[in-house]
Amino acid sequence: MNLKPGISRRYLVFIAAIVWIFAGGMLLTKGAIFLLEDSQNLILKLIFSTAGGVLFYWFLFTKISEKHIRRIFHLKSEHPCLFSFFSVKSYLMMSLMILLGIILRKTGIISHPVLAVIYLTMGIPLTLSAIKFFVRGMKQFENESDLKV
Repeated sequence: MNLKPGISRRYLVFIAAIVWIFAGGMLLTKGAIFLLEDSQNLILKLIFSTAGGVLFYWFLFTKISEKHIRRIFHLKSEHPCLFSFFSVKSYLMMSLMILLGIILRKTGIISHPVLAVIYLTMGIPLTLSAIKFFVRGMKQFENESDLKV
């Protein structure tokens, strides 16, 4: 009896997109809440966060998300494990980042206005990467349907 929760590779990319959009959405939401706690220099913080987020996406997250997408589409199994949208290394990295975010928020080492900028800056590339996952997944569906015609 096989207890592995397998899923088609073409759907696995959508699972990855959902996880990335969830993480990005959580950071954007928490960042917005913190931002509204202290609206001093609001426009400047938004400009800085947006510019930083776009730069992070462009120079780092495009490569990371593309690596994950390629890995998913090249998995050997036709129905890999539902959780294989990340490698073990990526799960460890994600866990450390979540833990660091919780520690920073709970200890007060960094003030909420500064955390707002950090959270927004990181939420933007995660959300943009999730969109990239969705787009690539849709293209995969289109390509597969072209092959069946």
